[in-house]
Amino acid sequence: MSGSVQLGSVKVAGSNEEPVVLDPDRGVVPVRELVPGFDGDLLSLLGRTSLSELALAASSAPVDVFRDPADVAFTAPYRHPRKLWGIGLNYLEHAGDLSENVPTEPASFMKGDHTIIGPGDPIPVPSQSTRTTAEAELGLVIGRECYQVEEDEALDYVYGVVPVLDQTAEDILERNPRFLTRSKNFPGFFSFGPTITGLDAVLAHWGSLDAVEVSTVLNGSVHRSNTVSNMAFSPAFLVSFHSKVMPLFPGDIISTGTPGAVHINPGDVAECRIPGVGVLTNPVTAGQ
Repeated sequence: MSGSVQLGSVKVAGSNEEPVVLDPDRGVVPVRELVPGFDGDLLSLLGRTSLSELALAASSAPVDVFRDPADVAFTAPYRHPRKLWGIGLNYLEHAGDLSENVPTEPASFMKGDHTIIGPGDPIPVPSQSTRTTAEAELGLVIGRECYQVEEDEALDYVYGVVPVLDQTAEDILERNPRFLTRSKNFPGFFSFGPTITGLDAVLAHWGSLDAVEVSTVLNGSVHRSNTVSNMAFSPAFLVSFHSKVMPLFPGDIISTGTPGAVHINPGDVAECRIPGVGVLTNPVTAGQ
């Protein structure tokens, strides 16, 4: 049943955001209507309630608590995860684009939560960069604490998946690989949303996680697409590997790498498209 709903947040009065469940048959319903006593953000829900439980509650909720999805504006599902892991050069073809060798271990890095934006929010190109890229990626949302887990059980700790746009000040990075943290951490350099989709739903759509196709799109044209099967390190391996570095907590995100980065400029529109998961769209503006 978890395959029938998705989880996200929508804008409400003022600058507030409210967690919601998206039921494809009935519409959008606030989580507070489904979970008695709940008044937190979506992040606080992840370690507490499963998508299966939310799907069951939504199926029996009265019709008048649902809204048409066209009448709401989705935002970032949540704003303050404990960790954002990014993975570089994880598709063999993307490494070839950059004339880089595929690492023998994941080339991972971390981003601060100040980089987070949601669907429709602008990606500001920083004045310090003359060549910024956007990179569509499949994000893994951790659902419960895991530490020292093996690959064959790693996906049991994943709450769901989400579209991501990961930005890089590529010209800064090229000056010195040790500038990776700086090149990845400008405001607006991590967009995710609009909704989190359970693994059951992904498998129902694709048949396997390996078959999932991720596309980087610029101004409506597909720049590069590839499937999870062509990753150097699988989603399960990435969860296991990083759980052996440090504990992963509910809401932590592992962004699994891009099939291809595209240069962006003010006035462009960048997208991450993952059929069966969602489409994430952000306009590009001039930053500071």
